[in-house]
Amino acid sequence: MDAFFAAVEQRDDPSLRGKPMAVGGHDKVRGVIATASYEARRFRVSSAMSTRIAKKKCPRLIVVPPRFKVYKQISQQIRDIFYEYTDLVEPLSLDEAYLDVTENKKGIESAIQIAKDIKAIIKAETQLTASAGISYNKFLAKVASDYHKPDGLTAILPENAQRFLDNLDINTFHGVGKATAKKMERMKISKGADLKQYTRSELGMHFGKMGTQFYDIVRGIDDRPVDPDRKRKSVSVENTFREDISDRHDMIQELKSLSVKVAETLQKMEIKGRTVNIKVRLADFTTFSKSKTFKEFSNDGALLETTAVELFEQLEQEIPSVRLLGVGMSNLDNQDDPKSKQMDLGF
Repeated sequence: MDAFFAAVEQRDDPSLRGKPMAVGGHDKVRGVIATASYEARRFRVSSAMSTRIAKKKCPRLIVVPPRFKVYKQISQQIRDIFYEYTDLVEPLSLDEAYLDVTENKKGIESAIQIAKDIKAIIKAETQLTASAGISYNKFLAKVASDYHKPDGLTAILPENAQRFLDNLDINTFHGVGKATAKKMERMKISKGADLKQYTRSELGMHFGKMGTQFYDIVRGIDDRPVDPDRKRKSVSVENTFREDISDRHDMIQELKSLSVKVAETLQKMEIKGRTVNIKVRLADFTTFSKSKTFKEFSNDGALLETTAVELFEQLEQEIPSVRLLGVGMSNLDNQDDPKSKQMDLGF
């Protein structure tokens, strides 16, 4: 879905249409943007950004509180449309899902036609737009879905995939965060074609397990099936710093920021957890972790923040400087989260 939370608010409140607005927290100290409208994105306002920074970027920004109950109802309405075509639906969040329509209930042979039909039904029933990506594996379908937003439809055919991947910006590849992007920049890797020059062992040496994944996906290899019963065990966010940080206040602020991002993800996915985890990696790569389990399930950002900081303060080891900090939630209460033949993509 396109800017889902914000689009729902603009649909339901005509006064918000055409204006830079966002769904998120009003508090300028602790408020965080969940979703920004496309009008706000022109000012570089983005999700997970603090409301304070968002307001600086766009002083006219209107911030409205989230209505998760409404979003969940609309999400289910959209999911029901998916199920009219296939039972192989793997929800990723309230506004995103993978569908395998190889053998669909309508007997339609063109995946592109199915995508067009689904987009049209969603628009008619919800007055919201959706963007669809179509390809022969998950990675390419996901990239395609983001390619022509909003209201886009992009197909990547097998015969065009390698050329597409060769020209793809490296920041688009799954697993390439800020630290990895910087490392790739030093290795003169900016496009898929640059990445493809490295062997599997070389990428493994530089990027660990992710190196093997990079090697495969840049060649269009992704064998993950659409799994309607996929179980998610945890939600976590990590940040590897370009330069080690040694100021304790900065460490705590980073833990708070990571906690907010985890909470936003949990809330968006309608998931709660009982165990808060932190990870601390020092400059010499020594890694510590600590966790706390509660009796009740929660996805409350304030609780996550407080607990993450408490766990950090409880570490007995001396923390002179850190290269990585991570926060996660596990012990989740809602973990729903054959070699397939190739279907005609519609050309």
